[in-house]
Amino acid sequence: MNETAVIKEKGLPFFTKMIFGSGDWSIATFGTLRQLFYAIFLTDVVGLDARLASVAALLGIVWDALNDPLVGTLSDRVRTRWGRRRPFLLWFAIPYGAAFVMLWWAPPFENQLALAATVMLVYMLSDTLQTLVSVPLYALTPDISRDYDERTSLTGYRMFFNLVASLVAAVAAPAIVDAVLSSGGTQQQGYFIVSAIFGGLAVIPLLLIFFVVREQPRPAEEEKEAHVPFIVILRTAWSNIPFRFATALYMLNWITFDLIGLVLPFFVAYWVASGDLLKKALGLPLESTVFAFLLVTSVVVLPFWVWLAKKLSKNIAYIIGMAFWAVVQILIFTIQPGQVTYILILSVAAGVSVATAHVLPDSIFPDVIEWDELRTRRRQEGIYYGVKNFIRKLTGALAIFIALQVLGWVGYQSPPEGATFFVQSPATLTAIRILIGPFGAALLLSAIAIAWFYPLTREKHGRIRRLLARRREKKQNGG
Repeated sequence: MNETAVIKEKGLPFFTKMIFGSGDWSIATFGTLRQLFYAIFLTDVVGLDARLASVAALLGIVWDALNDPLVGTLSDRVRTRWGRRRPFLLWFAIPYGAAFVMLWWAPPFENQLALAATVMLVYMLSDTLQTLVSVPLYALTPDISRDYDERTSLTGYRMFFNLVASLVAAVAAPAIVDAVLSSGGTQQQGYFIVSAIFGGLAVIPLLLIFFVVREQPRPAEEEKEAHVPFIVILRTAWSNIPFRFATALYMLNWITFDLIGLVLPFFVAYWVASGDLLKKALGLPLESTVFAFLLVTSVVVLPFWVWLAKKLSKNIAYIIGMAFWAVVQILIFTIQPGQVTYILILSVAAGVSVATAHVLPDSIFPDVIEWDELRTRRRQEGIYYGVKNFIRKLTGALAIFIALQVLGWVGYQSPPEGATFFVQSPATLTAIRILIGPFGAALLLSAIAIAWFYPLTREKHGRIRRLLARRREKKQNGG
């Protein structure tokens, strides 16, 4: 047998990669708006106490402990003429878009507990619908290609759309809300328009993927396998050593990104702009300009990190990118009020590494599937991506919880409705600076340590695929 042929597969068509990658527009716009603006929406628009808001968001994640692995297992077991994953995109794309809008509704209650309970229920509903599209979508990655480097390429296409979506959402949302305020409207109306636009646009790529992308046919013996009990699958997943490393890396990576992204609007508005909530730079709201510099840079340098991962390895390229980002976060702590040029320069520097944080953890994750298949003789992409999706949302909830708890305890105050200038206390400003600077850098260094010891190299993954190919060949020959 030609071993090289086993490792390398024929590349997927450019059009297929583009359509598949566009699915991240749908997930990233939802995630970006929630990461960057949901905390400040809860405190400044809904009027929820920061500590209570953090608890409501965290309690919503309890349901995640069940729905992500369950949806993953369900997608492993579904059998339709369209495949296992794609039907979910057809069935739940439109409800997902509608839930997008509901997440940004400010309940008309004055009672804080009623507000918190409503926020939690809406968060759970929108999160469930996000699970029903995102887990099957991401589980398609190992289903449509089993090649080590082709998966990095696929993830690169996904992350291109992810970063473009993040850029558009991060820049457009504050600009739309500001425009509504300037015309005499309210922040609630502004956020409703933002969510309606992006919720509607989120539906289109999911339906396109359903009609264009095809899953690889599964071997007949896999289709005939008996269903394994859910608890056994979870135990098997936990015993997968590369999966443990990939999971820890993924969690540290995204809790850092979520925390920095969440605190950044507070940092820009109350520290850099000294409380001027309508401060502009280059004709845009200051926070829009900061996000634009950061995310445009990420999109531009994305191909470099895909190339470097192929040249070296995924974990080594990741270590280089995260080390650079940790230095940038320390420098962000040194920014002083009014230093707009300085923060824009550091936004460009951070964008170089943000591309790494987006593409490489997601390209590492699919490789644990073959390790599991070698040990269990089953392909269980759904359960692994269910756990991965749970972790992704857990990081967001933890980031909201940590940031809002800290801000609540140091005395963060919501500005009055319609205020365009508001000053926070020195203790609040110090807490914001520590969260975005030294604390963020410490999380990045922890992710670097995990990546250094990640056990599944390109060479090991190649050997695993050769062993799997030989096993299939023996089965085909009656061995």
